[in-house]
Amino acid sequence: MRILGIETSCDETAAAVVEDGTRVVSNVIASQIPLHHKTGGVVPEVAAREHVLKIVPVVDEALEQAGLKMEDIDAVAVTQGPGLLSSLIIGVSAASTLAIANNKPLIPVNHIAGHIYANWLDSSPEDPIEFPILVMTVSGGHNELVLMKSHTNYELLGETLDDAAGEAFDKVARLLGLGYPGGPHVARVAEVGNPKRFDFPRAYMGKSSFDFSFSGLKTAVLNAVKEEHDKNGELSKSYIADCAASFQETVCDVLTDKLLRAANQYKVKEVHLAGGVSANKRLREMAAEKIGQKYFHDHNGKKVKLSTKPKLRYANNISYCTDNAAMIASAAFFHFKKAPDSYIKNLNALADPSLSLY
Repeated sequence: MRILGIETSCDETAAAVVEDGTRVVSNVIASQIPLHHKTGGVVPEVAAREHVLKIVPVVDEALEQAGLKMEDIDAVAVTQGPGLLSSLIIGVSAASTLAIANNKPLIPVNHIAGHIYANWLDSSPEDPIEFPILVMTVSGGHNELVLMKSHTNYELLGETLDDAAGEAFDKVARLLGLGYPGGPHVARVAEVGNPKRFDFPRAYMGKSSFDFSFSGLKTAVLNAVKEEHDKNGELSKSYIADCAASFQETVCDVLTDKLLRAANQYKVKEVHLAGGVSANKRLREMAAEKIGQKYFHDHNGKKVKLSTKPKLRYANNISYCTDNAAMIASAAFFHFKKAPDSYIKNLNALADPSLSLY
């Protein structure tokens, strides 16, 4: 089954063709990063106008790269939400029009579900994915721990109560005078920094909580930077590197702590990292280190034996971590396969910026 996927939830205009949920035939992404670099963040109206300009050329290029025409496509999938309303409307309108004009089923997809299914794009028949799976989605707008019992069966275990990790990376990057988006820039300078120089606070939210909070960490970095400015004026390169490394270590420690405790409690077969921050090298390393241990220490210092040895997965292709349309097409395939009769041909989807996965 060939599905044309469309993604415009934020600032990436993307289209892709995916076969049977796992084989990426084409994957086109028109990035707006240079545009939003000027303001240090996404301006919704600017992003929407750029989607209007790019959506048709991007879809045409995805079909051209795949060597296909619309008559060769079996269904159209699109991100329905969550995301920026003005951006979502462009993608949903384009997908609905294509589905109606070509008499194809329209499959609305939750953006977070798309990130979850990005790991299926790297899978193979020789190494099949097994349920139950614990998925940690980490991006600029989302932070969730999701127990995935089967396709389309999700249970929310925890989520961000304020700022997502990706947003914290962006804000800290601005404080340190680094570029946008913050994640790659912080990770780059952190490689030469001392992660133990600053003892930033780790918000664990209680021993039984799987929720996240990074607003206090952002404030701690802000206060540290202000103090350094007051003492020495401009931030030195070594200060920036050490601060970035300490911040990154704190975020990754909290994320992997929650991940490991949830995996141990629910005895999952696999643990998946998804979303833009899942591309972070230190996060991947720390997750592998902790999962590979026989014991781990919880945030109270108690030694706990791992009752399971889950397989760790994340997208090997970094483009599948960030917003893309291939992941949307993949999620659409598995949802359609499970309940094909629920997708009525020529159905008009409505953009929903607060769409829930659960």
